Amino acid sequence: MKKNISNNLNIKKVTNALSKRLPYKQGPWNYTKTSLGQSNPTYILTGKNCKLVLRKKPSGNLLKSAHMIEREFKVMSALKSSNIPVPRMFYLCEDSDEIGTPYFIMEYIDGQSFLDPRVHGFTNEDRKKIYQESTKVLANLHQICPKKVGLSDFGKSGNYFARQFSRWSDQYENSKTEFIEPMENLIIWLSKNLPLEDESSSSLVHGDWRIDNLLFCKKSFNLVAVLDWELSTLGDSRADLAAQIMQWSMPVGEEGRGLELVKRKELGIPEDMEFLEEYSSYRNLNSVPNLDFAIPFCYFRMAAILQGVKKRAIDGNASNPVKAIKMGDYVKHYANKAIERIK
Repeated sequence: MKKNISNNLNIKKVTNALSKRLPYKQGPWNYTKTSLGQSNPTYILTGKNCKLVLRKKPSGNLLKSAHMIEREFKVMSALKSSNIPVPRMFYLCEDSDEIGTPYFIMEYIDGQSFLDPRVHGFTNEDRKKIYQESTKVLANLHQICPKKVGLSDFGKSGNYFARQFSRWSDQYENSKTEFIEPMENLIIWLSKNLPLEDESSSSLVHGDWRIDNLLFCKKSFNLVAVLDWELSTLGDSRADLAAQIMQWSMPVGEEGRGLELVKRKELGIPEDMEFLEEYSSYRNLNSVPNLDFAIPFCYFRMAAILQGVKKRAIDGNASNPVKAIKMGDYVKHYANKAIERIK
């Protein structure tokens, strides 16, 4: 593994940039790197009387179409006028010379996040409310009219799953570090089972919907911010539903962040079908969406993403190299989970 390229901030350059772009936000500035953001390093900036969040591309050579902070900035800026809670975007800088890589500055929101989907420290009734709020906001997102919020050009035309399969197959091939048989078998199955385009499922999608990408109010169970929009595009709403179910199927703990073997009903957490029925109710759908292809695809996409994370660690430009290698070890696990689904 190569020596890791530093993803620390040059606080002098950041301070100079903020003094020019946001002169009403006063320093001196200090920063703390968050534990999240393997793809795009994220920092909390603390000034004289305020906090900001800086999110940037990692240093080093990057895979094509990865780390699209420009898309994150665009979608969150557009959604600020909608009923989807997102932080305020201050500015995007695409000039690498300013602080070393492209970056954007957004509002700091003092909410509570749940890295463990078991949501420790709450009653069953409270957990139920938290998950109901998450499902309601997801349903609201899928009912947003992209044209009305200025996102009609936010995705390519054509079959979403076909486009995404092509993209992530290429990404996986470009970041492979070893032969993983379950991944090769999964790629073959997906290529032979691509669904036809379903216009009724067409919507703005988040791309990585799960509870650790959400911030909740500390005094209530209202969702105050949806974060990590890097994979967002115009696509198929079933992908977000499948992503949630996929995440729940993973092992519990820091790496898996799932609910595997957890007796959800005993904790007030919805089972997969209960989640789908609740979502369908919020959207007034006649039936729950069919996820026979979407769930295996989401396992594949996440495996491809984690392979990219591992490759960046090997190449020396991971945000957190030790964690990145551990995450990369899950590639085979995700592939095997998908194979179990399609047998």
